[in-house]
Amino acid sequence: MSSQRIKTPCVGLCSTVYGDLVCRGCKRFHHEVVNWNAYGEEEKRAVWLRLEALLVQVVAGKLEVFDRQALRQQLDARGIRFIAEQSEYCWAYGLIVRGARLIQQLEAYGITPLPEFRDHTLPELREVIDREFFLLSEAHYERYIAPRFLVEGMDLRV
Repeated sequence: MSSQRIKTPCVGLCSTVYGDLVCRGCKRFHHEVVNWNAYGEEEKRAVWLRLEALLVQVVAGKLEVFDRQALRQQLDARGIRFIAEQSEYCWAYGLIVRGARLIQQLEAYGITPLPEFRDHTLPELREVIDREFFLLSEAHYERYIAPRFLVEGMDLRV
């Protein structure tokens, strides 16, 4: 694995420049993308933890990581960057994103699809995961972030 630390969730597919409130690439909120470089370590960590929790929720509903060590060894052997402190389900997603068209035997990586997803190709599974991850991020924004911005913009002294 590259010894270079992953400093941002950005995946180079930013849709916030087109007006999306949630980036379709990294799933951060528009204000997080814009303000990322001004954030302190605590703020960045909060974003990373939210993204991890949502992604794990989605991936664990589609795949089982049955051999964490094998997965880590495969990531290292293929030079796929990952955050060691994150869940192995984040690692599995990273592997699928980068190797969906190349991987023949997912089980060799210590991962197996859950029964209801065994008929999906890896590119299809990647799309299902990515779409659900985006929808969860969008729902989180709508539920917890948007109302606060609306209240902050109102003059409550009336």
